[in-house]
Amino acid sequence: MLQVTGKNERYRRQVDLVGADGQAALGRARVVIAGAGGLGSAIALYSAAAGIGQIRIIDCDTVEVSNLNRQILYRTGDIGTEKVTAAAKDLRALNPGIEIEPVQTRITAETAESLVEGADLVLDALDNYPARYALAHAAWDRGIPYFHGAVHGMYGQASTIIPGQSPCLRCIVPSPPASGATPILGVTTGVIGSIQATEAIKYLTNRGTLLLGRVLFWDGTRTEVEILSIQGDPVCPVCGGVS
Repeated sequence: MLQVTGKNERYRRQVDLVGADGQAALGRARVVIAGAGGLGSAIALYSAAAGIGQIRIIDCDTVEVSNLNRQILYRTGDIGTEKVTAAAKDLRALNPGIEIEPVQTRITAETAESLVEGADLVLDALDNYPARYALAHAAWDRGIPYFHGAVHGMYGQASTIIPGQSPCLRCIVPSPPASGATPILGVTTGVIGSIQATEAIKYLTNRGTLLLGRVLFWDGTRTEVEILSIQGDPVCPVCGGVS
């Protein structure tokens, strides 16, 4: 049993679930959170609280007043500040015992490869599919697990992608939805972001069953969850139809 003294007291209530070995695995983990908006806020807060040791959080935007209904990492006083700078400050205050690496940049096909370098997993908290596809492809090429999430209004979806063990993001979302600003209720990002963080913690601690080859769909209007199995596309240029 993990001795509940000093810094370990912080994790006492979850060690009973993940074990001392699981908590140690979280502390060694290096994760990328791609996007510091609504999904990224929930993912980052719960990842930091759980004791994930190294978090690289990536975004290119600054905090705007219209973000504050859902991006719970930020406060009114953060308006005009780079999101990753404000996020890093908040996460370090939440858990000083972990490392936060803020990266102020745009995720593209040209930058994705370097941004996932050295990561144990990637958490997708992005708001556009060109960036998602670029990041997911880079992760797939390096054998890095990719935890997908997306939201629209009171609806959301999540899936876990492990190269060689599940279909890739292109198979799950072969055609991206129309781009542009979408209506979003803040609690929806909390629901989906929490599911993504849960999947990442399960993966790192080797507990539970992951959403491999499956997509969870959340309908907040009716408080319903549906989980569908996904088959890989045999002609997919990324995964070749892994199922």
